[in-house]
Amino acid sequence: MLNPRLDSLPDYPFDRLRALLDGIAPRSGLEPRVLSVGEPRHAPPPIIDDAVAAEVGNWGRYPLVEGTPAFRAAVAGWLARRYGLPEGMIDADRNVLPVSGTREALFLAALLTVPGRTHHLRPAVLMPNPFYPAYAGGAVLAGAEPVFLPATRETGFLPDLSSVDEETLDRAALVYLCSPANPQGTVADADDLGWAIALARQHGFVLAVDECYTEIYSRQPPAGALQACAALDGDLSGVLVFHSLSKRSSAPGLRSGFVAGDAALIAGFRRLRSYGGATLPFPVLAASAALWRDDAHVEDNRALYRAKFDAAERILSGRLGFYRPDGGFFLWLDVGDDEAAARALWAEAAVRVLPGSYLGQVGADGVNPGAGYIRVALVDDLDATEDALIRLVKVL
Repeated sequence: MLNPRLDSLPDYPFDRLRALLDGIAPRSGLEPRVLSVGEPRHAPPPIIDDAVAAEVGNWGRYPLVEGTPAFRAAVAGWLARRYGLPEGMIDADRNVLPVSGTREALFLAALLTVPGRTHHLRPAVLMPNPFYPAYAGGAVLAGAEPVFLPATRETGFLPDLSSVDEETLDRAALVYLCSPANPQGTVADADDLGWAIALARQHGFVLAVDECYTEIYSRQPPAGALQACAALDGDLSGVLVFHSLSKRSSAPGLRSGFVAGDAALIAGFRRLRSYGGATLPFPVLAASAALWRDDAHVEDNRALYRAKFDAAERILSGRLGFYRPDGGFFLWLDVGDDEAAARALWAEAAVRVLPGSYLGQVGADGVNPGAGYIRVALVDDLDATEDALIRLVKVL
């Protein structure tokens, strides 16, 4: 018998997209441009091949849940370097754990933190709306009530935690934030993150900050939750951050990331992953460590995205509610009817995009805050991206 909680999961966005588009034949003579999935298509850095080749003899060993000292040290070094953290704030052995990409870890965070009951009430897991599906999936299967916080133009495309009532905050076990936000590309500043950390400690919930797009930006590097912890008191209690090499290093197939933060939570995460997590093989850990130690390829990668956003600004400025996001590689375009726009773009322009309503959930006010938007992933090369955006403008 299936777990009945599976029936409570929101429909998966890409299942809905296939149902919407797969019966439509795109216009002949046009090369399809698939911009619905946030899968980077830049060439991965050769560092990966060199590191894997050096570890080829270790494919025959079972990997360790905690990874290797070299991996953890590389991550701790990158965190300190990227966010200007004080020396010793991140203990590589107590505050860092490798994970098989952030999706796995973000899903498991709910299983890690949700209790049976909170204040004799069903525990809650709060998340932005629109949201990454792993947040809702983890919340539902952990037995919590998913509480969707609108992230709209009126809220700066970030969830407004100050609008949440005290009872909900008191029964919250976990709050997900995403900065830079997927899909809107907005960034929470250090003060906002510090305020959220203080709120988490006041009400006793865990703050899980998804920062996997933090290395893709046009202007200023986005702040991070650990940086906010350092500015407060250096204490990591109740805070977890999630990072991946998929976007930073254009290596989604490596399935390599990490979770860092509160030592007690990391210890619990390690125990949980001992039972159900997919451990990273030694060659993958070696390649990952090499990537976290190197920043040059990240700047090269960032420059490629910057050029594509320059093109998007040139082609779309003044149209479809275009704004240049502070981080990430998505456009969040206001098209009126998102499903109709997605169908028209696939049929008439062979451009595949994701309706924003598929990333959102209807709230208590009866509104899906993703409705009316499409998410466009600028993951192809510059020429293909420009071509896709020109086609998009012609249709919409």
